[in-house]
Amino acid sequence: MNQNSQWGSIFTFILAMIGLTIGIGNIWRFSYVLYSNGGGSFFIPYIIAILVMGIPFLILEYGLGFSFKKSFSSLMQSIRPEFEIIAWMLVLFVFIVVIYYMIILGWDFAYLLNSFTFGWGNDPSSFFTTYVGGSSNLTSSTTIILPTLICTLILWIVFWAISVRGVDRGIGKISTVLIPILFTIMILIFVYAFTLPGFNIGVATLLTPDWSALFNINVWLAAFGQTIFSLSIGQAMVYTYASYLPKNSKLADEVLFVVIANSLYEIFIAFGVFSILGYMSLSSSIPMNELISEGTGLIFIIFPQIFNSMGMIGHVIAPLLFLSILFAGFTSSFALFEPLLSSMCDKFKWSRKKGVTVLTVVACIVTVIYSTGISSYLVGVVDEFVNNFGILILIGIQAIIFGWFYGAEKVIPVINEFSTIKVGKTWVFILKYLLPVLLIVVWVLGLVRLFNDANSFKITVDIIITVIVVGLSVLFTKMNSENI
Repeated sequence: MNQNSQWGSIFTFILAMIGLTIGIGNIWRFSYVLYSNGGGSFFIPYIIAILVMGIPFLILEYGLGFSFKKSFSSLMQSIRPEFEIIAWMLVLFVFIVVIYYMIILGWDFAYLLNSFTFGWGNDPSSFFTTYVGGSSNLTSSTTIILPTLICTLILWIVFWAISVRGVDRGIGKISTVLIPILFTIMILIFVYAFTLPGFNIGVATLLTPDWSALFNINVWLAAFGQTIFSLSIGQAMVYTYASYLPKNSKLADEVLFVVIANSLYEIFIAFGVFSILGYMSLSSSIPMNELISEGTGLIFIIFPQIFNSMGMIGHVIAPLLFLSILFAGFTSSFALFEPLLSSMCDKFKWSRKKGVTVLTVVACIVTVIYSTGISSYLVGVVDEFVNNFGILILIGIQAIIFGWFYGAEKVIPVINEFSTIKVGKTWVFILKYLLPVLLIVVWVLGLVRLFNDANSFKITVDIIITVIVVGLSVLFTKMNSENI
């Protein structure tokens, strides 16, 4: 194993893993999920989902990656040759995610550049539609939003320069710099948020429990969905990072550390977000329920409105917030990129530099499509399909393959060798019986919601993605290193 394919230390690996799990979803998704699924009572299904699904599956991915030290496609092929196509489908879906993920970071970068002067003006909603994210008006699909295109391409160039340097010298080093800075910035922002008048209104709104929500199946599905989304389980990222681990790694202990860090971070962020919303509610007399929004609405419209009302301190907090989102997203994007890169280099005997270059060029070409006047709408359509349909069912299939065809029991000695925390029969039971059922139920219900909401444009996009992913998966499975 060369220098480019091994972490220099366990500390570097843990920071890279924290960078993998802590992304933009922690900042703009968790607080909304917590609020809209029972408030304080949501912590019960949330913790259970982490214990039943998050930690067991992550331990499995760590164990497999550490044991095999090969790409995800090679792992699946070695279990059974016919499983290789499943691996390619998964890593291609994850690659689609990194492309639109970088578009969101491009929006954020545009806002970062405008945050020093509040370039979004008095109408952040209009600014976002016109100069950054576009709208759902399909007639705008022929226009290019230049700020989004330029900002995203700049980020891809920086991404290439870091990733091409390898796992430890590139991703590892940038993680050891960005993750501590990210934590420091977010702590500063949200500690300040707790001093704002009205913060208690926001926190009370967030935490007020709705105990009846515990009897709602959708709340439990939301908890499991958030766990999959937040910890990035079953998406070949964790497996790939773990395959670069040095010897004597305490696998189960490292899983627990990363999960605790991720959960504490997103809970802390949720408190901070709602403290700021409470401040705006008090100062503007707008009810909390009218301010609470998910994703782009919260970060790119509501928050700029709040910064506008803060005076000089807003000019400090706004750049720090958009910078922290950029750091959080950037460290996650390396992890999203790595599974397909690893599989392509392994399959076709490419150098890392060639693999990074080819995939970055492809991503930059697709970026043009995402930079049209329907940028945010297209991102939403693709995100919903890829996560609710593609990745979710493939995670369920993985649980069956690793539990039944490979045999999760085989990695127990590897996991337990150096770990303080041991796994055994209960862990195997969860992987073989509980997880596949849970994941397939979540997938079926998600699928029903997906197609109930579908229009002709969404269906067209879904079909195009499916044809591309399945077609390339079949092609890559049939090809060998001599073919390319």
